[in-house]
Amino acid sequence: MADHDIDAGGQVAADELRLLIERAERLEEEKKGIQDDIKDVFGEAKARGYDPKAIKKIMAIRKMKREEYQEAEAILEVYLQSLGMI
Repeated sequence: MADHDIDAGGQVAADELRLLIERAERLEEEKKGIQDDIKDVFGEAKARGYDPKAIKKIMAIRKMKREEYQEAEAILEVYLQSLGMI
């Protein structure tokens, strides 16, 4: 903890600490709202006939660099072949 956060008696600056906690709590609430919105989008996609699992997979792939994706796919193919699944 930084020296300026503690007064001469060793007490944490209560106002600063409370503000940090309240800010974190507000962000947690916003995060929950965003998570609910994302859940709604997947529910809408499912209602329109799309597969939410496939959409999530596509989203994960889009986060990857092309080379990372190609390597992961090549490894997966080798594993599937070795197990006789393709």
